[in-house]
Amino acid sequence: MIIRANTYKPNEILKFIRQNSNLTQKEFADKIGKSYAWQQSNEIGRANYYFKDLLDIVEQFNLEIIIQEKKK
Repeated sequence: MIIRANTYKPNEILKFIRQNSNLTQKEFADKIGKSYAWQQSNEIGRANYYFKDLLDIVEQFNLEIIIQEKKK
């Protein structure tokens, strides 16, 4: 799965990962140890998750984050 983070908002990245994992919001939240309310709030953009949350998700789903060199 490749996500170009600069083309998505944080809530869209979270939703993209969940949808590509074929999980409901509740199933995804349970799998990452968060509440359904947390998942829902972050996915609709009402709340913003921490980078550490994303790192935990990446580890749980065996994903990879690649940070490319910033253009000058």
